[in-house]
Amino acid sequence: MKTMKKSMASLIFLLVAISVLTACSTSTNKEIKKDSTTSSADEKAPIVIQHALGETVLKQKPERIVTIAWGNQDIALALGVVPVGFSAANYGVQDDSGMLPWTAEKLKELGEPEPIIFQDTDGLDFEAISDANPDVILAAYSGITQEDYDMLNEIAPVVAYPEAPWVITWQEQIMYNAKGMAMEEEGIKLISDIEQFMQDTVKKYPEVKGKKAAFTMFNATDLSKFYVYTLADPRGEMLEEIGMIYPESIQKAVKDPSNFYMEMSAENADVLDDADILITYGHDKTLATLQADPILGKVPAIQNGAVVVIGDNTPLAAAGTPSPLSIPYTMDEYLSLISEVAKKLK
Repeated sequence: MKTMKKSMASLIFLLVAISVLTACSTSTNKEIKKDSTTSSADEKAPIVIQHALGETVLKQKPERIVTIAWGNQDIALALGVVPVGFSAANYGVQDDSGMLPWTAEKLKELGEPEPIIFQDTDGLDFEAISDANPDVILAAYSGITQEDYDMLNEIAPVVAYPEAPWVITWQEQIMYNAKGMAMEEEGIKLISDIEQFMQDTVKKYPEVKGKKAAFTMFNATDLSKFYVYTLADPRGEMLEEIGMIYPESIQKAVKDPSNFYMEMSAENADVLDDADILITYGHDKTLATLQADPILGKVPAIQNGAVVVIGDNTPLAAAGTPSPLSIPYTMDEYLSLISEVAKKLK
């Protein structure tokens, strides 16, 4: 049986260390199309949600919410609803809880410190999901296959991604999942609140605005290739949301705009030459390793030390694919790291 975790493992591998903050509201460069996901909020029922794997119809407001894959539980929690079960976080967790700190903090605030968590690293736990007796399964940010979807749909209606696995902005994640909870208006307000928070926070770091930046991933054991996250990925989009510029040289190199990353040969490292700042995952020796490489070391941002290194397998690294809980929790830390590097640029 094909499982979601083959896709999930690949995602996390690429999301964080080959070894994890985009705009869909009226204030950003993408617009959430209400007619593609549901009927008007004034209509009581049914709720119809179109997505890449089919059509989800909810005849009434679901009470028992299950979420699977990455971060979807944070949306339910941000809307004040504790899922009856959700997938364990498998990256950036510093203890054995299966939860990132912002998730655990919100659960405690909502009075549910010991939730039911699915251990699905090796594949979806269909039995555990079924045992949770859900009214709806939220998977807007996921890589579930059609086969996964069909099996899950036998348990409860499923809300999948709009067009392609893992390609969805954080705003769309909120809207699709909120609609799957019959909480569309609350979802719209949540997006507005987070965007306002981001705008207010960015103002504290004016040196970041206007700098050309790219989010990358290098494997220190194999520098013959590297990865660049595109504007289809939340990391790339987040750079634009905080006032930075996605380099034109990288945009031109994107052959498929629906792909969330590009794998590049080191010989094509000049694609990074337009970037003032590179952001990547790693550790305290990552920059020195890149600078010592005969090819990558010639990239201006690397040569100049203008590289923001986010500690691998940390909560901040996991926040690279953001949620409505992780953004407020990590935004200051993220911007302060970029700001430190931006201040050093001539």
